[in-house]
Amino acid sequence: MPRYAHIIGWGKSVPPNILTNADLAKKVDTTDEWIRERTGIQQRHIASSKETTALLALHAARDAVEVADVNPQDIDLVIVATATPEYPFPATACLVQNALGAERAGAFDLEAGCSGFVYALATATALIRSEMYNTVLVVGAETLSRILDWSDRATCVLFGDGAGAVLLRGSDQPGGVLSTILGSDGSGGELLMVPGGGSKHPAGPDTVLSKQHFVKMNGREVYRFATRVMAQASRQAVDKAGWQLEQIDLFLPHQANVRIIDSAAKSLKIPPDKVFVNLERYGNTSAASIPIALCEALDAGKIKTGNNLVMVGFGAGLTWASCAIKWTAAQPGAPAPQRAAASRLRYIWSGIKSFGFQLSRHIDAAVSKTLDVIERKPSDE
Repeated sequence: MPRYAHIIGWGKSVPPNILTNADLAKKVDTTDEWIRERTGIQQRHIASSKETTALLALHAARDAVEVADVNPQDIDLVIVATATPEYPFPATACLVQNALGAERAGAFDLEAGCSGFVYALATATALIRSEMYNTVLVVGAETLSRILDWSDRATCVLFGDGAGAVLLRGSDQPGGVLSTILGSDGSGGELLMVPGGGSKHPAGPDTVLSKQHFVKMNGREVYRFATRVMAQASRQAVDKAGWQLEQIDLFLPHQANVRIIDSAAKSLKIPPDKVFVNLERYGNTSAASIPIALCEALDAGKIKTGNNLVMVGFGAGLTWASCAIKWTAAQPGAPAPQRAAASRLRYIWSGIKSFGFQLSRHIDAAVSKTLDVIERKPSDE
């Protein structure tokens, strides 16, 4: 009997600090009109120094777990799609797994640029279909403001910070993620990249002074690429699911540029009322943009049980990804006070246990070091 991967929980988290176009116009040579006309963006959320990718991911993940009413210990795997991880290693997913109290879960990060969330969703779906895992948490989280050159108006006006998450669970009931399409064209890698900090250009005074740790983008070429692959990948996902384009109830594209979204929708002949757009409030949040849009569409009542959804994204790599989903989850009610209290206690207890494990390691290391010193001490004879 085939196994299906259903989305049973969802959540998002964005920093409270908002940077408007008018605010940006005070820093760089741009205007609100220029940004809106070319991108559709009006504002974006920017993380404070205390708000990191892992923290945003954790808040979104907790919301998804609460919506699904699942014990974190039942989660088999955590995947975090991000281009702005907490550290080069350990994986941001490991930090989320620990803070969430998902003690049984494996964890890894996935990097496919702005296509990352759908790439991670496809990976989770395949693992559930194979029956390797049953419950998988997928998070898209970014703090892109950390890698922007705020003097470069071609890039700094585009991006924002945030996180979105979904929890998937296997079932014999048909529905959920029905098809996925993944693609790449590495010949276009130089069109959108952060040159510094890797093995080719390790971090050092030269890479810092030459601003190689910031996003570099050939906007014209990326735009041409995106307008081509968004519609193409969407069609492929719809065909693979066995649908017709007219059967799409809601189109959830990567929120990068309203002109790219309009071009894809027009090519697919999807009417505006079936296209979800929220980039005017968030800008491009890369791997977080599609799950944030999903959460907002649900909050707005635009998704009902039985609806057909198409998600599609494009990004650095160059990469693209799409999926077709038969939505099966019902809108959750407000959690009972007892359940909310139990969840808070569970997270507090997870934090205490994690601290206990870390303290135990430090004590073991100190004792081991002391014993080594004693063993090396010369004899009095």
